[in-house]
Amino acid sequence: MLGSISQVTERVKIGTSIVNIYTRTPATIGMGAITLDILSNQRTIIGLGTSTPPLIENLHGMKFINPLLRTREYVESIRLLLKKGKTTYHGRIVKILDFELLDHSREDIPIFMAAVNSRMLSLSKEIADGFILYLKPKDEMKSIIKQTLENKLKSDRPFTKSAVIITSVSNKDPAKAVKRAAKTLVFYISVGKIYYNYLLTTRHADTIRKIYFDYHKFGIDEALQNITPEILDDFVVAGSINECKNQIKGFKKIGIDLPILQVNPATDPNGSLYYKDFFDL
Repeated sequence: MLGSISQVTERVKIGTSIVNIYTRTPATIGMGAITLDILSNQRTIIGLGTSTPPLIENLHGMKFINPLLRTREYVESIRLLLKKGKTTYHGRIVKILDFELLDHSREDIPIFMAAVNSRMLSLSKEIADGFILYLKPKDEMKSIIKQTLENKLKSDRPFTKSAVIITSVSNKDPAKAVKRAAKTLVFYISVGKIYYNYLLTTRHADTIRKIYFDYHKFGIDEALQNITPEILDDFVVAGSINECKNQIKGFKKIGIDLPILQVNPATDPNGSLYYKDFFDL
């Protein structure tokens, strides 16, 4: 999908948003990033995150352990793999012995880190080129950005404040796009306890509880009935092209340098997934 998008765009950045660091090795991520960077004429951003225990353990059959250490070692080892020459890395989790990838692009392809809690935020400022916020209300994002600007980073390197935003756009049927974005939001609220527990500390706590309860007792369609305009405004971009453009401006206004649009295509009248309007945002 990213390779395809790279061939029909010229300006937008191309990235993984958040690819989890359990089911792919650093070498696999590095090879994919290099290939995509070549295809896109150096527009790639690598986005790394831990995902959630239910997905890592129940879907992929792996143990969700040492997320902070694993993240550090992935960032460090991927940076080495992007450089020309043989790589050796001896971590507690990642081990690479005297190996060089066949192809190379930029040695400094940006690496962003998904950050939900304070420890990941601190680590991102220490070792990454930017953080990726996800499912945080706008008032909290604004506070995190303010704190980031006030606290001097360990170096004067550029640091990008980005946020993944659940996005669905359709000029033909804006309401269907809104429903599609809401469905994705409900899924992430309900699929595990990491986002759920965090969101219980926000002003949307009552709504979050209802969504989670109904999702697990009745299913996603029933849980969708609890979605409010206020929660959509905080977490998604959805509707017509113009509506989505205005909503994106709202995220940039609070200090997000790079809005990352998570593509959630609505269906067209024939039932096919509809991507075209994304390219007009």
